[in-house]
Amino acid sequence: MNYQWDWGVLLREPYAGWLISGIGWTLLVSAGSWVVALAAGLLIGVARGLPNRLIRLAARCYVELFRNVPPLAQLFLWYFVFPEIVPKAVGLWIKRDMPEPELVTAVVAIGLFGGARVAEQVRAGIDAVGRHLLPAALATGLRPVQAYRLVLLPVGLRAIVGPLTSEFLVIFKMSSISLTIGVMDLTAESRHIENYTFHGFEAFAVATAVYLVLGLLISAAMSALDRRLRPAAIPT
Repeated sequence: MNYQWDWGVLLREPYAGWLISGIGWTLLVSAGSWVVALAAGLLIGVARGLPNRLIRLAARCYVELFRNVPPLAQLFLWYFVFPEIVPKAVGLWIKRDMPEPELVTAVVAIGLFGGARVAEQVRAGIDAVGRHLLPAALATGLRPVQAYRLVLLPVGLRAIVGPLTSEFLVIFKMSSISLTIGVMDLTAESRHIENYTFHGFEAFAVATAVYLVLGLLISAAMSALDRRLRPAAIPT
């Protein structure tokens, strides 16, 4: 194979700008998806431990649905199918007038998929401390909702910072599937550079290095947070 390597092509415009733009979109999709996943995961994870059977059933249905359908299929359903089944005015707004529809769809789809996984971590964290702390919290006069909000959820979250690192990394890596609906993230821009320059090896090598560095930074930040909170996660 007589491949002519040219790393300098990535430093020339507009290709360097494309890579920088791709990194920005990747971080934007990842951050938005993390917010959605954490919000949905907290809500559903708490709901799975509540005494109301209907609420527990609804929360379990959410987890089983979003966790077991491939995220790429969910992304296509949100982007291509959902606007067609809602009222016509809403569908037209989503497809035509909503700001950055591709970005919003990617954040919602990836975030809700990740939320199902985060919910199981939250449920496990609450179950680990609930057997000991819930009776004590109720004995002080707190209502069940107050006990969850003030005692079980804060302590349970501290106990699962480590496992949440894996979930956040999964969401970060899944941001790359957003290219299938038109989000020009890092992977999409690498393909863009390959199509224009025929130097795909260099573009994807740099993209791989960027993904690796960002993933390591996320792991380091979560590990530092875990070490800081770990002593408070063990009830006495």
